[in-house]
Order: sequence, then C-alpha cells, then structure tokens
Amino acid sequence: MKETLTTTLAIKEARRCQKCSEPTCLNGCPLQINIPKFISCLAKGNFGEAYDIISEANNLPAICARVCPSERQCEEKCNMCTEERPVAIADLEGFIADFAHDNDLKPLASTDAKRGKIAIIGSGPAGLAAAGDLIRQKFAVTIFEAQSEPGGVLLFGIPEYRLPKDIVRKEISELQTCGVEIKVEKRAGIDFTIDDLFAEGYDAIFIGVGTALPRTLDIPGQQLSGILTATYFLRTVVLAATGKVDNSEIVLNPGDKVVVVGAGNVAMEAALTAVKHGAGEVTVVYHKGEECIKADRSAYRRALEAGVKFHFLQQPVAYFNPKQMRAVKNIRRRVQQADELNVAGILLQNIVKDKNGEYIQAGGQELLSCDCVILAIGQKTAPPIITSTKGIQMDVNGFVITKERPYGMTTRAGVFSSGDIVHGPATVVLAMKESKKVAEGIAQYVDAKKLLES
Repeated sequence: MKETLTTTLAIKEARRCQKCSEPTCLNGCPLQINIPKFISCLAKGNFGEAYDIISEANNLPAICARVCPSERQCEEKCNMCTEERPVAIADLEGFIADFAHDNDLKPLASTDAKRGKIAIIGSGPAGLAAAGDLIRQKFAVTIFEAQSEPGGVLLFGIPEYRLPKDIVRKEISELQTCGVEIKVEKRAGIDFTIDDLFAEGYDAIFIGVGTALPRTLDIPGQQLSGILTATYFLRTVVLAATGKVDNSEIVLNPGDKVVVVGAGNVAMEAALTAVKHGAGEVTVVYHKGEECIKADRSAYRRALEAGVKFHFLQQPVAYFNPKQMRAVKNIRRRVQQADELNVAGILLQNIVKDKNGEYIQAGGQELLSCDCVILAIGQKTAPPIITSTKGIQMDVNGFVITKERPYGMTTRAGVFSSGDIVHGPATVVLAMKESKKVAEGIAQYVDAKKLLES
C-alpha cells in the first residue's frame, strides 16, 4: 500500500473508477480479483460486499495490498493511465481488508469439509493460498510448519516497515477461522515424512516450503565473521523485534558500512532494513547493469531515496580481513583495530558486456571497506522433505518437476508442489497465483481418486 486511506478518501478514490466497458485492470491481476465490482461496491459504501468479492479470489488481501507490485500489474493496466494517474487499486484493496479486520468481518467459507483431507507443508504465501482455496472447496486442510509461528517469508523475510507482522497474523487467523488447522514446530523430512502423512489418511499433500538454503559466494575469505545471508539477517531482525533473540544477533552496529550483494527484491529489503537499523552507509553490488535489476522498480526507487548506493557491473571476488586491509590507504581507525577474523573489505572485479551480450570480467578491480556483507543471491533447492521422499524428481537445475494434469502434481502420485522449489524465487502474489492453480489440480485428483475407490 502506498497510502492508508480514510473512509472519505477511499470512497472518493473509488468513484474515480470509470466503470469501463472493457476493464483492462483485470488483465493485470494475477489472482483475477473482480476489481471493477469490488470498487463499485466500495464507492457505494458497501464495504462488506466489497470484502466478499475480494476474498473470493484472494485469501490474503491485506498482505497483497502491501507487497503486490500493483504499479506494474493492475494499476498499469488501468484505463485512467491515459488521462491522469491510475485508480489506487492496491490502496483500495488494503482499505477494505483493514476495514474487515477492524470490524470482525469474516471471509466466505465452507462449513462442510468432507470432500477430502489435505496436508500442506509450509505456511508461506504458497501454502496459505492453497489452504484458503481448498478449505473453500470443502476439503479438510492441515498446515505443517517448521517454525514456532506460521507465516514463512511473510513473517520472517519481509521487513516490518513494508508488511506489519500484525497484518500477517490477522490474515492467518482468518484462515483458521475458516477451518484451516495449523501445526507448528513440525519439521518436514525430520519430524515426519510424506509416507507418514499418507499413512495418517491424507488424500493429497502440497509442498510449499520454498528452497532449503541461501546461496553463498565460494571466494577467498568466506570464513570471516560479518558475512551473512539476507534471509538470516531479515529473519533475525523480526525475531529481535519480538524479543525472541537478542539485538546483538542482528550483526549490525550503528554506523557500520554494509555491502549487499544482489539486486532482487530481497536485496532491496535487506538494504533498506540495514538503513533503518542505523547503518552508516549501504552499498548494493550487482554484476549486471541497472537495466537488469530483478527487483521491482518501486523497491529500487525506495532504496535510492533512502540513500543506498549502487555499484553496477561489479562482482565480488574476495573478502578481506583487517590485516589485508591495512595495506590500503584511508582505512578507518576502527577497522584497523578490529578482530582479525572479521570482514573488513570486499574486492570487486569490474565487469563489461561484450558484443555478444555476455558479461565478462575486465577493466580492473575495486576494494570497498565494509563491516558487514549481506548476500542476497538466491537460494539452493531440495529441502529435506524432497530429499527424504522417494519418487519426486527434479530437473537439472534442482527444481521439482510438476505436471500440467493434474496441475502441480510431482512425479509421485498425490504429492503436489508450487512456490520457489518449482518456479524459483518469485513475488508473493505470483506464488499465490500458482498455488491457486495447484489447488484446482489437487481437487481434481482427489475427486478422481475417490471415484475410483467407490
């Protein structure tokens, strides 16, 4: 959400909608929310009806309103763009979702869960989206989550300033109100297996756990302290904010020079979070040009506005400790006296794009002093639940192979999957879009299975 609207402003904004005969905004919504219909209800003051319309397609509207890249999806397609600014669709969705939470409105739900029994592994956006769709389709749904609290990346990977954690908890609570059961501290592949779940009578299983481990750089100096992954950094910030770990675990001191490696959304979140936690200087390093940034343009703009520096066409080739840095001029006194096991600098190789469009190392090197390096360069695949399960095949890149019919089923019958371990890292809303399609595949599979068994 770009703005928190009052009731007056929300109705005024909704009335800007032109009620187009061919509403192109629908083409930009991955979840296919009936945008014109919910806005029309909002404009008339029918907030409850507007919420029902949104929740028919979107199980997490308050979350999506805040993290969905609406400016290049539904709002980009709005016909008002040709005249002035588009209708603020995300803000209106967020207004309705927040109104529903504040006034105890509940999403439409089925009270009859006799169609089948489904286990969902993982409570991130993929798992929650699948759970919401399946519970509405009269399935009994149980989510198994490894952490002590459900939410996955929504809770531990997206900073508080962008997605307040009370919003995540409210949205999950709504799913529980609809009948979704959640079991925490249940580690897939360790505390239980796929075979265990089938033995307990589940008709189908959905795996939405994301990838297993963040990627690191295999370069000299990688053993030094002060080098951490973005997922660890962001999760620790959330845990420290709730008092579950000490602030010292964040590994970031006021005034520190921070280097973030990578240029996706996670890198932008890490850079902005470092700024908010008092870093003296934050620099993002990316091996390609500005035009190749994977992050949403809005996230990139926020980072620039926050003072984050960007070094394009540079690639890390080594980490330096204080002893190595002492040979370099203009090193700060604090670094000279630091523990020799801490990172104190990062050596960057300049990159050029050749005539074939390939990025190659050329043009010398640059050494940046730093107190902390945060890696946001993607994740490895194959979490324990995959490696501990027979019959699930992966492609050459380590992603789980799934079928078109029934949609989302792996090479093991009855086991479905979506999210990062199938498609690679994506936005929250795209993970939800795929999981909605997989939920349909699960429904088709279970119905056919029960028909054959009858």
